[in-house]
Amino acid sequence: MNLNEQLSITTFRNDWQKASMSLLYTYGFLNNGYENFFKKFSLTSQQYNALRILRGQYPTPVSTSFLREKMLDKMSDASRLVSRLNAKGFVTVAQNPADKRLVNIVISDKGLEILDAIDIDLYQLDGLLQGLTEQEAGVLVDLLQKVRDSIMTAEERLAAYETLTA
Repeated sequence: MNLNEQLSITTFRNDWQKASMSLLYTYGFLNNGYENFFKKFSLTSQQYNALRILRGQYPTPVSTSFLREKMLDKMSDASRLVSRLNAKGFVTVAQNPADKRLVNIVISDKGLEILDAIDIDLYQLDGLLQGLTEQEAGVLVDLLQKVRDSIMTAEERLAAYETLTA
């Protein structure tokens, strides 16, 4: 079944729309695969992502804004995410002594242990792209970087235009 049939779209405006829709559709499949994998560890992919970032900063504490900036999903509610990780014992949260409005977040020993357990099976996620050769995967990475660069450039142009017309 082709993309048109899968999405119930008879025609696309152009190949850019088709590529965009294909990316979004494929994201759904990848996201479901990741969520199912992390469910085995009683985590969501966003919680794993936060723990991965915190492990990279360990033992230095970070703020929720730092965490949000580094997350794959920039729209995630970092405060709620941290609260859930704290409730599971995967992080410790303390008030920042220099700025009472901020909190310091550090991955706990239990958080490091769950990441070690996940690391053993993490290679299974590579299987989600098993239909590609390693060379094709490299080409895909390069193409997706071009997409991100194009989006960032478009956002910069839009911001500049809004500044000029304000």
